[in-house]
Amino acid sequence: MLLPLLNAFWNEDVWLPPNTTWADLAPGPDKAVIYTDHRHVFFPIPLALVFITLRYILERFVFAPFGRYLGIKDVKPRKPPSNPKLEVAYKTSPRTKQQICSLAKQLDMSERQVERWLRKRKCQDKPSTLVKFCENMWKCTFYICNFIFGLIVLWDKVWLWDIDQCYLGYPHQGLTPDIWWYYMISAAFYWSLTISQFWDVRRKDFWQMFVHHIATILLLSFSWVCNLHRIGTLVLLLHDCADIFVEAVKAAKYAGYQKLCDSLFVGLIVTWISTRVGIFPFYIIWSTSIRAPMLLPMFPAYYIFNSLLCLLLILHIVWTCLILQIAYITIKAGQMEGDIRSSSSELSESPNHSNHSSPTRANNKKHI
Repeated sequence: MLLPLLNAFWNEDVWLPPNTTWADLAPGPDKAVIYTDHRHVFFPIPLALVFITLRYILERFVFAPFGRYLGIKDVKPRKPPSNPKLEVAYKTSPRTKQQICSLAKQLDMSERQVERWLRKRKCQDKPSTLVKFCENMWKCTFYICNFIFGLIVLWDKVWLWDIDQCYLGYPHQGLTPDIWWYYMISAAFYWSLTISQFWDVRRKDFWQMFVHHIATILLLSFSWVCNLHRIGTLVLLLHDCADIFVEAVKAAKYAGYQKLCDSLFVGLIVTWISTRVGIFPFYIIWSTSIRAPMLLPMFPAYYIFNSLLCLLLILHIVWTCLILQIAYITIKAGQMEGDIRSSSSELSESPNHSNHSSPTRANNKKHI
């Protein structure tokens, strides 16, 4: 019953250039080049479970001990007194003024006592500074390794230096084992982030990040199936570069290294603006939107691919505004405050210790 639907979905007129069939791109010993295998698009899903396991091991046995060595404490606020009715209200209902008044009457408590209990209960759901530090260290470590791996893989590839090579000869462009691994590893990492996001530190940009991860996975999947892996690798390399600084700034802030945090934040602004709102729209998207139609015949899936790139650009612009807002506050306050890319106040919280803090941090206790 599903076969007609699948055949309709994988219509060659949608996914492939004119006069090209799936048989033309099917891997085989008789082909002049090695094509991408569309079945491999599912390989990153089990590999994502490997990443989740590796992350658990590194956070528990490497990053957490390292964080404690730096003086970061794994402490949470004290639990509020047990109150089953308030617990149910906290989990099931929005905490409106009317509801708080009703709960106070039912429990013979003042409204202030109910509000204080709910506030303490909410604090219990927030992860400790050490947990947030470990999460950022994991992401930072991956982005550094993947960026270096990407540079090594792409350094001798012609399309890194001449982006027109992403389209010349398409779709009959060969795949090498290092590109295969670069794609699989990157896709698996974003799958792991999509899965773990529901129990990771929940920030204000939860849904923006969720859309970002889904858009990235779709981009990787579409470009893989359509053999557009060349332009896909350039997008991956460009994004990993700025993400290193995003996670490093947060980790340095949680560790209390304010001078290092400020220096990394300057590096973030320079790298982010130059790559995400500079090279990405004026080099990558310009190439996919202007140069590509000049060099190859267009087809519907290509427009889907390009639309997803534009969606990423919109998210970049939103996050750039937030980063510049934090930069403005930084200049006024004299140090980096606020949470990069989520515009929350998490990074302005105390890292639970005073070791290694800079004179700026010691003399300026002003927070957002």
